[in-house]
Amino acid sequence: MSTEVNIPRLDLNDYVKGTPEQKKQFSDNIGKAFNETGFVTIANHGMTKELMDELYAEVKKFFSMPDEQKLMYEKAELAGQRGYTSKGREKAKDSKTPDLKEFWQSGQVVSDGDPIKDEYPDNVIVEELPRFNEITREVYQRLETAGKHLLHAIAVYLNLPENYFDDKVHNGNSILRGIHYFPIENPDSLPADAVRAGAHEDINLITLLIGASADGLEVLTRDGRWYPVKPNVEDIVVNVGDMLQRLTNNKLKSTTHRVVNPPRELMKTSRFSVPFFLHPKANMDLTALESCIDQEHPKAYDDITAGAYLDERLREIGLKM
Repeated sequence: MSTEVNIPRLDLNDYVKGTPEQKKQFSDNIGKAFNETGFVTIANHGMTKELMDELYAEVKKFFSMPDEQKLMYEKAELAGQRGYTSKGREKAKDSKTPDLKEFWQSGQVVSDGDPIKDEYPDNVIVEELPRFNEITREVYQRLETAGKHLLHAIAVYLNLPENYFDDKVHNGNSILRGIHYFPIENPDSLPADAVRAGAHEDINLITLLIGASADGLEVLTRDGRWYPVKPNVEDIVVNVGDMLQRLTNNKLKSTTHRVVNPPRELMKTSRFSVPFFLHPKANMDLTALESCIDQEHPKAYDDITAGAYLDERLREIGLKM
């Protein structure tokens, strides 16, 4: 028997501008979905279709530059956290074969005098594409704002104060990543287990993904089936990361997902996607909330800070030595 997969489409305006009843309904719905599948799709997230289209146009321009030009923006000492990461560098945690992708990352810009600024490397500026730098910055800020609203709704669902996450994610270590899953020119030469993105869970609190340029995203259901996620073009997909799963002692699920290779006739095409990984500051305590621990759900994880956990995971996926 196939189970229905609960990936609801929710309207963020119901929470941000809604009546108390609408806010509660939104909070209940996102909580229920994150409890069951770990995924939702969100409408009215604060970005226009024009902005998203232009973002993709700029991301494509960057990745279509010659490799030697892109490699000038690869800074090995930053462990992929800023700038360009070339093909074959990152793999899923339990995989031996690198993902079939290259990517670009930009991070937090601290502008309010917060001393945490010293902890973050500067963003890498692409000299050839001034608009790329501007638009990635704007999208970062808009997704960060949307993410804060979503965390308010999640806090309410968890019976925490609505602003529980605010001071933890203000000037947090969030990352905007532009990904190019490059064309597979010779499918027969691929290792059998080479895929665009191996089965994995995200590291952070929540991920906000701007609709990809092609299908391929699949989530692993509770009964062990892979289920394709096909959002409306103008929606974003939001999922739980491992940090939120740890904090809630598995109440909210960090669902395993992957990006599969296209059918053979589409192998020679590119796929682009732009996820925003919403991270707290490094000093956030991820110790499980008391309210999520009981006899049926004993404490499942050791206490750890967000920074120490991120460090551990970057080593596992091959970005940090």
